Amino acid sequence: MNKLAIAILLWGISITCYSQEMKALVGGTLIDGFGGNPVYNSVILIEGEKIKAVGHQGNLKVPDGVEIISTEGMTVMPGLWDMHVHLMINGHSDYAHWDTAYIDKLEDIIMPSSAHQLLMAGVTSARDLGAPLEASINVRDKINRGEIPGPTMYMSGPFIQHEPYPGTEAFRWGVKGVADAKAKVRKLAEAGVDCIKLIDQDQMEIEEVKAVVEEAHKYDLPVVAHSHRPEEIRRGLLADVDNFEHTGLSSAPEYPSDVIEMIKERTAQMNRGPLYWTPTVEGLYNYEYVRDNPEALDNDCWHLGLPQDIIDDIEQSIRYPGRLPYFQLTPSRRPTLERKVKQLIDAGVVLLIGTDSGIPMKFHCQSTWHEIDVWVNEFGIDPMYAIKSATYWPAKMMGVDDQYGTISEGKYADIIAVKGDAMRYVSLLQGVDIVMKHGILVKAIRP
Repeated sequence: MNKLAIAILLWGISITCYSQEMKALVGGTLIDGFGGNPVYNSVILIEGEKIKAVGHQGNLKVPDGVEIISTEGMTVMPGLWDMHVHLMINGHSDYAHWDTAYIDKLEDIIMPSSAHQLLMAGVTSARDLGAPLEASINVRDKINRGEIPGPTMYMSGPFIQHEPYPGTEAFRWGVKGVADAKAKVRKLAEAGVDCIKLIDQDQMEIEEVKAVVEEAHKYDLPVVAHSHRPEEIRRGLLADVDNFEHTGLSSAPEYPSDVIEMIKERTAQMNRGPLYWTPTVEGLYNYEYVRDNPEALDNDCWHLGLPQDIIDDIEQSIRYPGRLPYFQLTPSRRPTLERKVKQLIDAGVVLLIGTDSGIPMKFHCQSTWHEIDVWVNEFGIDPMYAIKSATYWPAKMMGVDDQYGTISEGKYADIIAVKGDAMRYVSLLQGVDIVMKHGILVKAIRP
């Protein structure tokens, strides 16, 4: 056997041995993601990539020789999910310029940078909605192979809609008729996407909308649809869309009564499973605050992985936050957000944490905890509900709750920890101290 073969063999053996090493997270207050009472003085045993046992210091002994990672004084919880991110954008205010200037840099620079930023913020799983197909699949697979850092990604690839906006054909696919709708979904499914993203379905024929959903469901792919306009919601419900996004582009004070009745009719049919909704409110809710207090934009966490010329371009584009066309209607929309979210809760939907991360002035290193903070501290949503909406329910919605979403035996060790009581002070999540993905510490600031 030559030296190269021996080296490869030894490298493989060392990786195998490392993957079976055991670690123990010991001492913290555990929020396991199921929504029950916290476990104090918790012990989590991790073997390789998976969680081996969960308990507390009174009933679970740490075996001799196991590496102990102290979580004393910390809140420990599953790695966060963000169910609506855009890896292909990173806070720039001019989409037309961005899509032209950086379309060839998405796969190698922009998307890997965005993914790395999410991971460092404690997001260990995320759903990307709308990007070029090849880049989406390649970035996801590079992360899964351990070639680049990032959350476990679930990719939609291009949007499906009636007609792409000018200059967006690389990541928006139009459909013309039922046959074409089915063909586009099949092409995405065969390429390996994890879900289908539908937008502007009120501009499509209802039979086209139904064809998209039916074809996606044949491949066991969930369908995620915009809900900016009431007719988008109506058609999505008629077609059996799985997950709606956003709370609407208009300044209408609430959802129309017929839409709420349709939602209630759907949520009453629990044999069909929950109806999921990702409201993505924070980018709008906090816009005026950021406009008037822009210091947070100078946080260099969003520079991670970006070359200086792109950083300079983004900074220039948001130099005058109050002038951005994207947000000019926001002062009228903002007062409607809490009412619409509470209408959805009252109608029985399951809310998911998602942020629209990457839109103007919304950076991947900040978006997720900002969304949770608004839910809890502005809308009065129970912190445990918010955390479950960022852990258990996203994994359930994506059909991977047997592997992710909670800290329990047999699941991947995707775990974060933060100093202090994050259930009382949820804004502590802005500074996650420990990030573990698949049993590997990717960030560790020891207490």
